[in-house]
Amino acid sequence: MKAMISTRYGGPEIFQLQEVDKPIPKDNEVLVKIKSSSITTAETMMRTGYPIIGRLYMGLIKPKNQISGTGFSGIIEAAGRNVRKFNLGEHVFGESLNTLGTYAEYICIEEDGIIAKLPDNISFEEAAVVGDGPITSLNFLRNLGEIKAYHNILIIGASGSLGTAAVQLAKIFGAKVTGVCSTKNIQLVRSLGADKVIDYKNENFCTNGKTYDIIYDTIGVSSFLNCKNSLTKNGVYMSPVIDFGLLFQMLYTSIFGTKKAKFAATGMLPHQVLQQYLQEIGTLMELGEMRTIISERFSLTQIPDAHRHIDNGHKRGNVVVALH
Repeated sequence: MKAMISTRYGGPEIFQLQEVDKPIPKDNEVLVKIKSSSITTAETMMRTGYPIIGRLYMGLIKPKNQISGTGFSGIIEAAGRNVRKFNLGEHVFGESLNTLGTYAEYICIEEDGIIAKLPDNISFEEAAVVGDGPITSLNFLRNLGEIKAYHNILIIGASGSLGTAAVQLAKIFGAKVTGVCSTKNIQLVRSLGADKVIDYKNENFCTNGKTYDIIYDTIGVSSFLNCKNSLTKNGVYMSPVIDFGLLFQMLYTSIFGTKKAKFAATGMLPHQVLQQYLQEIGTLMELGEMRTIISERFSLTQIPDAHRHIDNGHKRGNVVVALH
């Protein structure tokens, strides 16, 4: 099979398209012919090996997984002898976290892993990105922010993968949502249900006098200290982009004060929990209560171009790889 390989950290040029052995499913695994996979901002950061703290998971000197990529959708082509939950030919979607590997034509996934049957009214592309923005934002809003219907929430990066999911989920929870994005994305964020949209080029949300119960910085462009005065008395600042500054503020605010800084590595949650979230998001999409935004499509050979696109700050919603 064809796969995009990376054997070192660096820029998009490190990727090389190679022919590799097609994986063989173990007794408890299914072999999925990938129809679409996601390319995320987190994966562009993993490609560079920064922040350094991430190498504790990714590999200190070089990537321990040569085939990157986590989100996928596709068709079950083969199954191990102990597999009972899935049948050959079924359409599925999910996320590969332990071994990565979705920048390829095939992948093996444990039947008890982060995988679910794909509803008939959801496309492969729409489903491939669920493991990134939607699941992460669901975890942050529900578990870290403990979001309530009476909350006011500010979502920074509201037009990105995590942001577009967070706007919709926050509205489903009943909260009042303010999104922060660039001028060109205002209409998109409004269409997702945001009650108010701030154009960061024209208004500084840190100094406009408004306060929020939750500030969710989906892209890591702010800090707890910058946002502290914009939080209510018991407000929560949270971001999935970790650095030493956020780590320190998490430790400090866990002891002092009522305003809290929070981070969580969603991918480190038990697979049973992530599978439950996958099913939950899939149901919301099936019912038409939530959608994923796809802005760009690339082929397997164009993965370096996809990374350049994200590096240049052009990503709107989600970026996918389309395989045929």
